[in-house]
Amino acid sequence: MVLGLLCLLLAACAKQDERQVIRFWAMGYEGEIVAQLIPEFERQNPGLRVQVQQMPIISAHEKLLTAFAGDSLPDVCAIGNTWVPEFALLDALAPLEARVGATPSMARADYFDGAWDTGMVEGHLYAVPWYVETRLPFYRRDIAQRAGIKQPPKTWAEWQRAMAAIKREVGPERYAILLPLNEPEPLLNLGIQAPEPLLRDGGRYGNFRSPGFKRALTFYREAFDQRWAPTLTNTQVANVWNEFGRGYFSYYVNGPWNIAEFRKRLPADVQDDWTTMPLPGEHGPGASVAGGASFVVFRSSQKQDAAWKLVEYLSRTDVQIRFHGLTGNLPPRRSAWNAPALTRDPYAAAFRDQLERAKPTPKVPEWERIAMEIKLVGELLANRRLSVDEAAAELDRRADRILEKRRWMLDHRAEAAAGSGR
Repeated sequence: MVLGLLCLLLAACAKQDERQVIRFWAMGYEGEIVAQLIPEFERQNPGLRVQVQQMPIISAHEKLLTAFAGDSLPDVCAIGNTWVPEFALLDALAPLEARVGATPSMARADYFDGAWDTGMVEGHLYAVPWYVETRLPFYRRDIAQRAGIKQPPKTWAEWQRAMAAIKREVGPERYAILLPLNEPEPLLNLGIQAPEPLLRDGGRYGNFRSPGFKRALTFYREAFDQRWAPTLTNTQVANVWNEFGRGYFSYYVNGPWNIAEFRKRLPADVQDDWTTMPLPGEHGPGASVAGGASFVVFRSSQKQDAAWKLVEYLSRTDVQIRFHGLTGNLPPRRSAWNAPALTRDPYAAAFRDQLERAKPTPKVPEWERIAMEIKLVGELLANRRLSVDEAAAELDRRADRILEKRRWMLDHRAEAAAGSGR
């Protein structure tokens, strides 16, 4: 009897081992939570088994590059949107446009344009959005109303008037807005609203001296000159949520993860006093940066068909709704926003509106390094160590230095193409 049961157990294990294994890497908290969605996928695809590996966010980029160099990449991965151009340049990613075209459940029109565009590099689709984020103002509605602000501002000029009024209301020891100097996003989200691109000539040079970006620099500088914003970093604020709760600042431009944090951390007596609003723009509701993470299938994978089945499953509207419920991450598909958990959330509504105007950052591998320079130069600008014109010129100088190797590569590629055509 025991021998018979043992044989049955071994046979079952052998049968399980016959399943094709999909290696899936995902970053941070999402890499932990997504494991809860895998059993249903495996039930629907009995010949497949998913091996999930969670990557720490701070080391994920290095881990992927090491795996690429060692020819040990997984089959499918969720990577930061700004990493897509780098891995596309390395020829590490499989193009996905044909697979999307053959997958009716993944209608292109259902995705927010900016989020989808982050996966497009030189005319090819290399990534499909998994979850999205963008940044917009959280604000103290009660303080704004006391200052005479009846409606959320929609333009920069209206926002400036609102911040001036709030500053008069709260006095010299408090501020209208927090623009942390240790983050590039506050300035970047203003700059991406410019009609001109942030880089020019095919991503060869910085374009920060463009009239539009200089107007963004001017708006940013004035917030500090008028003392609407303190010249502080996040680390110099004892506790962002506590300070927001006590009215040390009234506007805070940040991402959707803070909806849950404000609900959890703010005192009960101010829970009805805060909300969110779309990011004002120069002449009307403004653009913002499309962030988040996207699925990629690696070219080296021998199981690309199976990997795509996993991408298709995790991209389904019903699965995205469940993933939002588990993580709070925002879905990149408009249809998923019809879920009651999102339609009934008053704080999510502004993000739904904002995502229609979110835009990708420049699609060059060097972008994250350039973003760090935006942070550093923005700090110099806020502290009056550079004028607007000087800051714009300095950003171009730093970006041009970072992009030097890119220019060399592109120029040599053009020369080689011209030579082959002779």
